[in-house]
Amino acid sequence: MVDLKSQYEKIKTEIDSSIQEVIHSTQFIKGPQVAAFENQLADYLNVKHAIGCANGTDALQIAMMALGLKPGDEVITANFTFIATAEVIALLGLTPVLVDVDPDTYNIDPEAIRRAITSRTKAIVPVHLFGQCVPMDEIMEIAQQHGLYVIEDNAQAIGSDYHSKDGKIYKSGTIGHIGCTSFFPSKNLGCFGDGGALFTNDDQLAEEIRAVTNHGMKIRYYHDFVGINSRLDTLQAAILKVKLPHLDAYAVARNRAASFYDRAFANHPHMEIPKRFEQSTHVFHQYTLKLKNADRDGLLKFLTTKGVPMMIYYPVPLHQQKAYRNPRYQDGDFPVSEMLSSCVFSLPMHTELDQDQLEYITQSVLEFFKTA
Repeated sequence: MVDLKSQYEKIKTEIDSSIQEVIHSTQFIKGPQVAAFENQLADYLNVKHAIGCANGTDALQIAMMALGLKPGDEVITANFTFIATAEVIALLGLTPVLVDVDPDTYNIDPEAIRRAITSRTKAIVPVHLFGQCVPMDEIMEIAQQHGLYVIEDNAQAIGSDYHSKDGKIYKSGTIGHIGCTSFFPSKNLGCFGDGGALFTNDDQLAEEIRAVTNHGMKIRYYHDFVGINSRLDTLQAAILKVKLPHLDAYAVARNRAASFYDRAFANHPHMEIPKRFEQSTHVFHQYTLKLKNADRDGLLKFLTTKGVPMMIYYPVPLHQQKAYRNPRYQDGDFPVSEMLSSCVFSLPMHTELDQDQLEYITQSVLEFFKTA
């Protein structure tokens, strides 16, 4: 699904030099590369503060802690997403409120958010799924009407642009009160282990976030509140510092591959190509199609015999996960999420896909439908 080795080999000299610089300095925790990368990331995103942490899941938890959310507070998020989004809500004793998504973009449905708000609702966590932004104009309008916080889960869409109705262009993750991202190796901006970051334009929130990541300390050994230990490793920061200048070029390469897939599968009777949201650019963390009247398990088995990877993101919506079963939700309550979980599939998507690989992948998929 990804080719991290080939990507590394293209920037090997820069990466190796940056890693060696950290090793020679032996400043493995909070070395100068961490602050340098945070500043570089803030400049790229055009945001005042970017704060590194240990991983993307931590980033979401830190955001909720910094906002002062308390047990029992309700947090609205998408039902069709990776589990981490709801996981941190539950871990903090908050109440996850799941809502359905748009059948075309797979992103959270603003009207479903409106219907889910109660007097206990305190925050919305929209997920920019698969590489494009959710309708942030509508979500921010809803949040302002009801006095809610917005935490953007930007783990899959870093680098995408949101064209606001006010005429401004924002980087994904910089519109809400706090944005969160992951630097997991397979992400569009990935390190060589775990890593994450939060970003905000709010000086006070930035101060709270930094304290939360550092055991609740603002002054060394003076703990103002319960925090956690979540730091971006200096080695990972050094790697990310090299890779960030390539992020836009990576998005171009991913879009080139997506356009090839689009042409190959357009108007196919058994496949629906990904829809683009007109207010967002797409950075294609995943290229995810919908099957129509076709055997997904059969396709998976066939592609396996051809040596073509295929993944299902995500086979079970959150409300049907054993860990998150809740009497308030019944099968059938989220028809779009349940439909998507039963029919989506994703093909290889990364920066190193070449013409021969793309032709082989698409021909293999099309061959299945000729023989099925």
